[in-house]
Amino acid sequence: IAQAIRVNHLVDAERQRLTEENVHLREELQHRYDFSNIVGTSSPMRQVYAQVAQVAGANTTVVVRGESGTGKELIAHAIHYNSPRAKKPFIKVSCAALPDSLVESELFGYERGAFTGAQSRKKGRFELAQEGTLFLDEIGDLNPSTQVKLLRVLQEREFERVGSTETIKVDVRIVATTNRDLQKKVEEGNFREDLYYRLKVFQIELAPLRERREDILPLSLHFLSERQYEDRGPVDLSPRAKELLMAYHWPGNIRELKHFIEEAFLVCNGTTIYPENLPDDLRREDNPQPSGTLSEIEG
Repeated sequence: IAQAIRVNHLVDAERQRLTEENVHLREELQHRYDFSNIVGTSSPMRQVYAQVAQVAGANTTVVVRGESGTGKELIAHAIHYNSPRAKKPFIKVSCAALPDSLVESELFGYERGAFTGAQSRKKGRFELAQEGTLFLDEIGDLNPSTQVKLLRVLQEREFERVGSTETIKVDVRIVATTNRDLQKKVEEGNFREDLYYRLKVFQIELAPLRERREDILPLSLHFLSERQYEDRGPVDLSPRAKELLMAYHWPGNIRELKHFIEEAFLVCNGTTIYPENLPDDLRREDNPQPSGTLSEIEG
């Protein structure tokens, strides 16, 4: 009996620890995706902040559109963690990464014996996201068959697992991202028109980094602050390094900027990053030059 009591105490203690850890992680996530932690004060970004604030509190389906590397996933998280669903699951599906044969079973789950290898029932992402948010990353890559079934879920809020006839009701908010022109895909016959209009209830456009250059230096300094070592102290950018960053056209957007800053930080031996510490792409003579002086651009 005494041993059983000790075991129960240990189980209760572990359950309490996991609960507290879960609460702590959720609080960290909410803080991470708070508006104050998203870097960017340019006019396009201020418009995005206003749109997120406007739509976060609703259950509206949202599509975030922008080039690769512009921070679409960050905005999707911000919508969720600033919504009434913030304490519920945020489940991600990478539509471009999943093979066509697996997308349906990943979204809707399957029953035991539904296909070869289905040894037990598995819940799909829709069930896992119940009362929370389902994040469909790069939704423009969904195959036609899955588009039909997704349309039904958006319309009826119900679906069946693969290999089952049981209808499951869901309360899930959809936030989708795409780097494609969905309207063009509709015109080309590669995306269902009815699904397109079901998704495009509220659309947020993320401008590429080259169209919001005033965010380049704040982002660069933000990424540098994340890389600081205790024995090294703060690392800054030289004036010429700043000019080169401002002049570059950033085809890879914020993701490319982050990689460049991380590389420059690693090869820099002191507390200042100079042009020779930057990747070759930034130091090419054919880089487009910024209009005006650095002080004018920063102002």
